[in-house]
Amino acid sequence: MQTAFSRHIYSMDIKLKEQKLKRFDPLNDYLFYKIMGVKGSETQLLGFINAVLGRTGNNRFTSIEILENKTFTPEAIGDKQAVLDVRAELQDLSKVNVEVCWLRSCNMNKRSLYYWSREYSKSLQAGQDYNELPKVIAINIVNFNFPPTNGFHSCFRLKEDREPNIILTDSLEIHFLNMVKYRRQGKDVLNDPLERWLAWFNQVSRPELAEEAAKMDAAIQAANERMVYVTGDADAIWAYERRQMALSDHTSQMNYARDEGLRQGIEQGIEQGKEIEREYFLMLLDQGLSVDEIKRHLKENTP
Repeated sequence: MQTAFSRHIYSMDIKLKEQKLKRFDPLNDYLFYKIMGVKGSETQLLGFINAVLGRTGNNRFTSIEILENKTFTPEAIGDKQAVLDVRAELQDLSKVNVEVCWLRSCNMNKRSLYYWSREYSKSLQAGQDYNELPKVIAINIVNFNFPPTNGFHSCFRLKEDREPNIILTDSLEIHFLNMVKYRRQGKDVLNDPLERWLAWFNQVSRPELAEEAAKMDAAIQAANERMVYVTGDADAIWAYERRQMALSDHTSQMNYARDEGLRQGIEQGIEQGKEIEREYFLMLLDQGLSVDEIKRHLKENTP
């Protein structure tokens, strides 16, 4: 016969097994930072950046420096507006800023440009020549439908309108990886490094696909091993779950606000419709139609 204590132990054992079987979301921005943005994560971060930039073979970047190790307070983890980005410097001194944007922003274009400009402007110290300003590459992984391009990967630069082959400067480069469009393509393909990374990042990918991506790419395998290591820590699991909850709460609030706005709009429309119908009724009455004739007319002309 099971006691209350033995049932509790059994329940805890089941939860632990479920936790082991569950694949954590690499694009939880806290977990992404812990996998890609701390000292010791250079292998996977460099592999990902090379994949985004399309650099292969002898053209690949071979070294990278992660610029900061952040310490997150419980308040920052629970703050849905906190930016948990990854900052690094490549061997040619280009700066890279990687951010996972899981919450829809109405001004994603300006937001991205702002963070790019902040990284660009603070790279120049007083008295330095403008020529010493580095190239800054912004990489945004977004979980909403932005920008309005056809593909899941888009890149923006400063080009001349009539002669797009002429670039004003290569200092600006802003990438978007649209996970919504990536999932909609409905293809389990691992033809190039970026597709392999996105298959691994995508929490709803078939487990076999994510495993195959890791087997094909040493950098993804390193990221996978790092994720296993990080999620073996109870404090990291707490921070991960708290971050998930903060993002989910924000999504729920936004959906409620949208639905409430639609409801109020519909109610307002009904009231306006009643007022228009009343005015139309009085107009027909003024024209000499009887009440029965007006009712029949309204019935015949109402869709």
